[in-house]
Amino acid sequence: MEGKTKADSQSSQPGSPNPDPEPYEEIEEDEEDEDSELEQGEDEEETVTPEARMRMDRANMESLFGRLSTERVPVRVHDIIIKGNTKTKDSLIESEVEAVFRDATSFQQLLRAAAVANARLQGLDIFDSVNITLDAGPPELPGTANVVIQVSEAKMLTGNVGVYSKPEARSWSLEGLAQLKNFFGYGDLWDASVSYGWGQTSEVSTGVSLPRFKSISTPLSARISLLSQDWLKFSSYKEQGLGLSLGLLSTGNHDLSYNLSWRTLTDPSQMSSHTVRRQLGHSLSSALKYVFKIDRRDSPMRPTSGHAFVSTTQIGGLFPDIRSLRFIRQEVDFRYAIPLGFYRAALNVGISGGVVFPWGNGFLSTPSYLPERFFMGGNSSPVCSLRGPTSVLGFKSRGLGPAEPRRFVRDNSSNENSDDTGIDHIGGDLALTGFADLSFDLPLKVFRDAGIHGHVFACTGSLNKLTENAYKGFSLQKFRDSFRSCVGAGIIIPTKLFRMEVNYCYILKQLEHDQGKTGVQFSFSSP
Repeated sequence: MEGKTKADSQSSQPGSPNPDPEPYEEIEEDEEDEDSELEQGEDEEETVTPEARMRMDRANMESLFGRLSTERVPVRVHDIIIKGNTKTKDSLIESEVEAVFRDATSFQQLLRAAAVANARLQGLDIFDSVNITLDAGPPELPGTANVVIQVSEAKMLTGNVGVYSKPEARSWSLEGLAQLKNFFGYGDLWDASVSYGWGQTSEVSTGVSLPRFKSISTPLSARISLLSQDWLKFSSYKEQGLGLSLGLLSTGNHDLSYNLSWRTLTDPSQMSSHTVRRQLGHSLSSALKYVFKIDRRDSPMRPTSGHAFVSTTQIGGLFPDIRSLRFIRQEVDFRYAIPLGFYRAALNVGISGGVVFPWGNGFLSTPSYLPERFFMGGNSSPVCSLRGPTSVLGFKSRGLGPAEPRRFVRDNSSNENSDDTGIDHIGGDLALTGFADLSFDLPLKVFRDAGIHGHVFACTGSLNKLTENAYKGFSLQKFRDSFRSCVGAGIIIPTKLFRMEVNYCYILKQLEHDQGKTGVQFSFSSP
């Protein structure tokens, strides 16, 4: 037994002439197995089709996106890289997006920040396209990302010419606009516009707007305009004005502006009423205007759900001049759309109100300024309009409210039957309108595909005078009796630029000197 152990020990020494071959055979077998497995794997990879590989990659990407959407992946922005801007300053783009990305601490927040930043840059109106990609940060800084912003700048000079409707006055105008974009690279927009209305309104204006100026983070704008309006047919006066408007604040739901204008009222016909004659001549208007607006309707042209609210406040008389008009003007608009769940039917209801009065010593005994008063009527749809208490279907422009007879003038050059006094619509200080509109799809598919639908409606309005001590004779009964009303039905044809309505209006109530008419009327409204 001892001899056997000795022989075994001798045979296991390195110098033994007869080594054991079994371990080497096992190693060679293992290497052959590994080689065969690798060859088999390579054969399997070669047999995978491109379609199968694409499905595998898509599955991997979906798994990655699913993890990113369900799990919180911490990440922070290391750098913002801007490409493609040749005129636009880097500082402008950075100021628009830096605060958005700075608050992002996870990948999910980073994706939302990229969407917000894209919308902000598109809103500057100086880029044709904006692409934002997220790239990995430096290797030595794990958990970081670089934001790459690729922009394509728009043409510097643009312009257009077109013919547009004026639904409030049932007229048309020829308008031209030339715009110079991003001339200095700060997102500045320069424009000049000309508008000529047949028989009523003409305007020439030029302006500039900046998305931000130095440390001021809100947009700023300025505009100079020369305006001429012809109201001879309705109120026996023409208005000419030279104005300057400064946009001081425009952020979120708030808008603040300052308006300075020099106005001149004239009466070429020399037939104006007593109220109009007293206000002819020059005046200076210096007013601060504040607008608060919320519009959460799903569409301004055909709302089927949501609500909207607008409050507009003007305070005039801020300029230290005796000719500066002192007045306070307040308007409110409220709209609410209720979906009914069949045939895309929706019930839209709305109410608009406004009041204007002078301020200062003896303000209740002085008249309000004629162009600042409320005038009611016209064929603008109250569903789309958020411009105060002005629209009542079925009545002509300025065809509802207080009126006075024009001065009697005899024309000796013609026969005696040519004498015509007529009336002047002089507007009111307290205005209130309301409406209900039920819209629905038409049964024919060709109409539904084109967006053409029907509606039935009812609207009412009241316009009263309060100044010059008229409030003393004002009562609740008089206010209730002052409402005019109209009902009707029609077909609505929407387009990209305006909403056209063919309505049959039936006047339920109108007062003396009102110009309401039962029958078919056409309406053109813009949002």
